[in-house]
Amino acid sequence: MQVSFVIPLYNCLSLTQAMVTSLQSSLPAGLAHEIILVDDGSTDGTREWLRALEKSSGPFRIILNEQNLGYAGANNRGAAIARGEFLGLLNNDLILAPGWLEPMLAVHRRLGDRAGCVGNIQRNFRTGEIDHSGIFIDHRGKPQHRTDLPPGLAWRGNGAWRRADSVTGACALLRRELFARLHGFDEGYSNGGEDVDFCLRAHASGCISVVALRSTVLHHISASPGRKVRDEQNSRRLTRKWRNDLARLGARSSWSQHYLESHWTSPHDPADYLLAMEALEQVLHLRHDPPVAAYDGMQAAIELELDRWDAMFGSIGSRAPGNLGLSQGKQTN
Repeated sequence: MQVSFVIPLYNCLSLTQAMVTSLQSSLPAGLAHEIILVDDGSTDGTREWLRALEKSSGPFRIILNEQNLGYAGANNRGAAIARGEFLGLLNNDLILAPGWLEPMLAVHRRLGDRAGCVGNIQRNFRTGEIDHSGIFIDHRGKPQHRTDLPPGLAWRGNGAWRRADSVTGACALLRRELFARLHGFDEGYSNGGEDVDFCLRAHASGCISVVALRSTVLHHISASPGRKVRDEQNSRRLTRKWRNDLARLGARSSWSQHYLESHWTSPHDPADYLLAMEALEQVLHLRHDPPVAAYDGMQAAIELELDRWDAMFGSIGSRAPGNLGLSQGKQTN
């Protein structure tokens, strides 16, 4: 079997039904696949629909969680019974059209063992605007969606890709073996941050996250109830776990642009002027490495965020910079 699609569900039955219909009608002919639907305690008729679906002759496998496990737990349960070479992680509020999957498979084949999570372009269902073309780490050390496309995309084939710090788990393709080897999603997160954390662990194992530039889907953004309730706690967990990595990635991708926007009009002394020139060179891709001050600047910004979270939630012990890395598996602090 080539692909096991894993779809966590929590209410939103009409969106789920539309998504499953679009999935089945968009898959390449002859693709060996299964569709694993994991219900996480729905109360809107989803479970009754799933029981009827399970009796059909389709490629469906159904899991009914006894209690709500959240996004990470539901995906982990689905992946645990998957049989495909690849996992296709999908949200239940997507709309899929023919041609979305083939570029993701092509990019994975092109990268081989280097491939971690392969994401794609996601457009807002209501507006058509790009909501996701990869994830980058901003000048505060926080993950943000890219919303741009590289020039000349029309001339590239299905194997076109762009590297990203992370990709969203709303629509991602990866090897089932990698997901199992890295112990799946960290269930200490609550409906946010799990995908970025997993991509960082994949990076630490030698894989890269990329966006398949020829694959596009539509997304009802954050349709699941309670999707944003624990954003601050999830961000805090991610930052404490990956502080040094977030500082390094932000120094490479965001700090110089932010520094120029904040200081370009008033470099007061030669040191500031030189730093501005180094930042400008990085923004213009005239130098590969960020200014030396960028990493320290990122650490200072992250420290401010940690202070803010400590004020909101109370201190939870040492915040010494460090990468908890692969050995942590699923954590539940």
